[in-house]
Amino acid sequence: MRIAIATDGAPGAIGPYSQAVRDDRLLFVSGQIALDPSSGQLIAGDAGAQTKRVLDSAGAILAAAGARFADVVRTTVYLVDLADFGAMNDVYAGYFAAPEPARSTVQVAGLPKGARVEIDMIAALPE
Repeated sequence: MRIAIATDGAPGAIGPYSQAVRDDRLLFVSGQIALDPSSGQLIAGDAGAQTKRVLDSAGAILAAAGARFADVVRTTVYLVDLADFGAMNDVYAGYFAAPEPARSTVQVAGLPKGARVEIDMIAALPE
């Protein structure tokens, strides 16, 4: 059974999608960009600051579903500029402990609202 997950601790969807969807023990967290949850506006700052905001929002969504970063098994990171990889990676590493989730990082032509970083994830929820 599919269940939509929503929390005020992360920005609301800016399109026709859920913040996350739970299907049995899998949680699919939609791509998060660095939007302030209160204003819905893109935060100021470099890729590191944006990555922190993205992961804080994702953490709030995980918590709303009864999950945590240790439950994440897969992420995809989208960067507008691969030169931001180091800054993103430094912040990202602070949110995950071994064994870290599988990950792909790709450069994209653009992201919504001019964001520099977007991250989506899949978590395997505890039984």
